[in-house]
Amino acid sequence: MIDFIVSRPELFWFFLGLLLLLLELIIPGFVIFFFGIGAWMTSLLCLLFNPGFELQILIFLITSVISLIAFRRLIQKKILYGKSDNSDLVEDEFTGREARALTDIKPGKKGKVEFKGTVWSAESDSEIFEGDIVMIERKENFNLIVTPKNK
Repeated sequence: MIDFIVSRPELFWFFLGLLLLLLELIIPGFVIFFFGIGAWMTSLLCLLFNPGFELQILIFLITSVISLIAFRRLIQKKILYGKSDNSDLVEDEFTGREARALTDIKPGKKGKVEFKGTVWSAESDSEIFEGDIVMIERKENFNLIVTPKNK
């Protein structure tokens, strides 16, 4: 079986690319992925044109480096990190939502609120009493800034 794969360069490059893509899941850094893409490009060109071994190596290196330079930063931004910062995504989960005060919260003094079954440290510019329903204005680190909900 191995002799068959080695004798067919398109299969060799395909399986090498697959191995490199799988290694990317294990080894951090998001670099090996592009060498896997380069191997698959080489596999495709071997299937279409049957270049010599030296040209295959050259194609592999050129396509890997070009894809690494051209697409790494773009793919990291779009896929790995998303369009916005993760803190913005988390904040959207809290902002404008209701929570319940577990303790009294006075201006300049922190208290506790419950939001989605989790107890959070909270502060407010208004006086809030235990049991009141509050609106979350924003989240600062592990602290929620709340206001009393209009009754």
